[in-house]
Amino acid sequence: MKTGTPVKEARVAGERSLLVGIGISSVGIGMYVPFSLVFFHHVTGLSFTLVGLVLTVTGVAGLAFMPLAGSAVDRFGAKKVNLVLYAVRALGFALYPFAGSLPAFAAVALVTALADRSFSVVQQSLIGEVARGAARDRLQASIRALQNAGMGAGALLVSGVLGLWGAGGFTYTAWGNSLAFALAGLLVSRVRPVRDAATATAGRAAAGYRMVLRDRPFLGLTAANFLTALGYSALSVLFPLYLSTWLTAPDSLTGAAFTVNTVLCAGVGVLIAGRVRRSGARRTRSAALGALLFAAAFVGQIVLGTLRPGQTATLVALLAIVVVYTLGELVHSPSGGALSVSAAPEAVRGRYLATYQLSYSLATALAPSLFTALLAVDGRLPWAVLAVAALGAALALVRLERHLPAEAVHAEALSAEAAPAEPPAGAPRPPVPASA
Repeated sequence: MKTGTPVKEARVAGERSLLVGIGISSVGIGMYVPFSLVFFHHVTGLSFTLVGLVLTVTGVAGLAFMPLAGSAVDRFGAKKVNLVLYAVRALGFALYPFAGSLPAFAAVALVTALADRSFSVVQQSLIGEVARGAARDRLQASIRALQNAGMGAGALLVSGVLGLWGAGGFTYTAWGNSLAFALAGLLVSRVRPVRDAATATAGRAAAGYRMVLRDRPFLGLTAANFLTALGYSALSVLFPLYLSTWLTAPDSLTGAAFTVNTVLCAGVGVLIAGRVRRSGARRTRSAALGALLFAAAFVGQIVLGTLRPGQTATLVALLAIVVVYTLGELVHSPSGGALSVSAAPEAVRGRYLATYQLSYSLATALAPSLFTALLAVDGRLPWAVLAVAALGAALALVRLERHLPAEAVHAEALSAEAAPAEPPAGAPRPPVPASA
């Protein structure tokens, strides 16, 4: 099929239920993530110190569990594992109000953290299981928009609950969160894989993480995503510190920036992703464009930090930079996500995506110490490092084009109606033709 020729996107069986379920679970996440320490302190009655220690330890354990989650997906199928994780999260939040002792809280937090940390791997695998071709890009964009809208709605909802019942409202929030995950699981159970689960999982046990480690193009894709993922951490970690320490701007600008980012992601994310998808652009090129927009936003921060204009000009410039940054996020995220899903062989998709998602987790873990160390030297230095990283990611994505499968690079190369069988685990993977 000629690049740029649009194809009719097949609808995913149960797509509406899948998206509604993800939206509901995102509301639940928004009900506790912005208040994590305070939330668990009031729900369990434990001190902030103990709560913070338990959340850190269980979070690290959750990262270590991700490879096992990938193996479980390959053995049992993404849909089944996805439903198990929803059930575990629902049970965990239902039990939190009763976990008043340190051992009880640690046990509930550990089990819940294992499910939380692995969920992104399983959800990405589920997209690959239920959608083909450009439908994967559409789902990626829709899910990101719903997650942003849902988390914003959840934060507003819990603010209202706390306004009515005070700190005691956190208990009701925990149970509401449990209900949200349970409902999401019921809705997601209605989605249907493109192929029968028994067929899809046949022969998966024969391949393992050795296959992933031998796939140099996919490891290159993962490394490129790590460079971009550092930029995803900038708005939440670096931006507030940069405002207060280098620009000496009001902290209220941080809230304004987050609001702009959230509104744009929820409001126009699907439209922008659809425009990119209908243009017929290669996924590698559109993901690289997103990285370049990131780099432009980071350079803008360097310029702003050098000029340091008045308060009004700073406000206008910061909001403009956040808009460019958000556009980069909206262009990169659907294409990058669909690229990783489509580049993973079906037989070991779970293991591949567990490896890919580690790039996000490592970037999130590294960002606070990296940004604060660079900021201590010069406020513009972390933005310079991020700009170089984003440019490197864009270059790597373009160079990887010829080495990744054609159906991964081109969204229209594979349709749900005429999907060729994927090569078995360990088989050679065809590169993109030079003329493509």
